Amino acid sequence: MSKRVLFSSLIGAVALCGAAAGGLAMASPPTEPTLKGGSAHYTAPSNGKAGSLTYTVDVSDDSGVRGLKILAWPASSELDPTEAELRSAESATCRSVSDETARCTYTLKVTKRDVADLGKGTWYLSALATAKDGDTAFVPRAATFDLTG
Repeated sequence: MSKRVLFSSLIGAVALCGAAAGGLAMASPPTEPTLKGGSAHYTAPSNGKAGSLTYTVDVSDDSGVRGLKILAWPASSELDPTEAELRSAESATCRSVSDETARCTYTLKVTKRDVADLGKGTWYLSALATAKDGDTAFVPRAATFDLTG
């Protein structure tokens, strides 16, 4: 076999393998949303001013981000929120930082009266991220914070 025919055959085989690998990559299932860098910050009300709870997280998905639902609950309650329950929870405000990522922030104002009616101590935040293609990611304990007076 001539070197020219062998070389052409090798190039054809490499091109065929490359096309097959590209097809496999294109056929891979879509990924679910991811939450990264989340943090919760609680500020107690004082001097007649309301306090706040703020949770900020970067949500990413290959199709883009549709939204984020948040539910805060006391650890002492032994609740165990489900993904279905979070579908009707409060929404965070999400702002796109790229085609695939949004920075989502949930803020809740808290008065002294609110705090008096709530259980002090450790609280959890559950999160449900929804991508534009409908995929979801449920994080039962996305963040922890301490509720104080």
